Amino acid sequence: MRADRTFAYGATAGLLGDLLLGDPRRGHPVAAFGRAAAAVERALWRDHRGWGALHTAVCAGGAAGAALLATRAVRRRPAATVALTAAATWAVVGGTSLGREARAIGAALEAGDVEAARARLPHLCGRDPQSLDAPGIARAVVESVAENTSDAVVGALVWGALAGVPGLIAFRAVNTLDAMVGHRSPRHLRYGWASARLDDVAGWPGARLTAALAVAAGDDRRGATRAWREDARKHPSPNAGPVEASFAGALGVRLGGTLSYGGRVEHRPVLNGGGRAVEVADIERAVRLSRRVGWLALGAAIAVRKVRT
Repeated sequence: MRADRTFAYGATAGLLGDLLLGDPRRGHPVAAFGRAAAAVERALWRDHRGWGALHTAVCAGGAAGAALLATRAVRRRPAATVALTAAATWAVVGGTSLGREARAIGAALEAGDVEAARARLPHLCGRDPQSLDAPGIARAVVESVAENTSDAVVGALVWGALAGVPGLIAFRAVNTLDAMVGHRSPRHLRYGWASARLDDVAGWPGARLTAALAVAAGDDRRGATRAWREDARKHPSPNAGPVEASFAGALGVRLGGTLSYGGRVEHRPVLNGGGRAVEVADIERAVRLSRRVGWLALGAAIAVRKVRT
């Protein structure tokens, strides 16, 4: 069986598995990787970029190497290759769990239970929930759905199309490392630099594809295109900017503004300034847009894989 077909069958099965099952409650491979990466950090940590780069190389390189060995072990068995691709895709994408968490927060807000929404928000993003009112929580959820559509779904599929199972696994490893050590805390400012920069590079193609697909799948194509073109570069993240701006335009809402991470207040530019303020109902709209983008990304990844083989 041709490599493009094994990828198409495996990636589709993996995305369907995520749709039907979501993430496992126990024993998730990404959680296991996170525990291993934390152990490596305890052994290597120094307040130095070079040691952080070594941490990134050991963790991401180890994950990619293991995936490459597994791929080679089954390369002459098409059915096993499809199964491995399906398992890897299911393990690294997280669109269903993303939607579930967003909807759970939306349900709490609709019920008027802001405290419950605040308690749930850390499951979705790293913002300080106690500083947010109901509209602020809704905006945080929509922004997180947009950014994680790229990080948890589209980016992985892009690298799967480019490099197969090793690409899927390596992308998720890099993205996980960025979440663990790539933030600007005093401990990780230098040590996490390599992980953060590598994540920027790895996320670049997926972020642009996510933005393009949000334009195609959104309610306002002109608005999404305009917001992407005019506002994406204002965002401090080179990858979150296009994604959040295009989602803002596609949904007709304003994103960005003041937010707080770990007690640190940031004043970010407003994206799609001509849109209206985010409402609770926009959480469901964002989740539906995210799902459409994910399935379109699967089609794009299959097409790329076919061209490459």
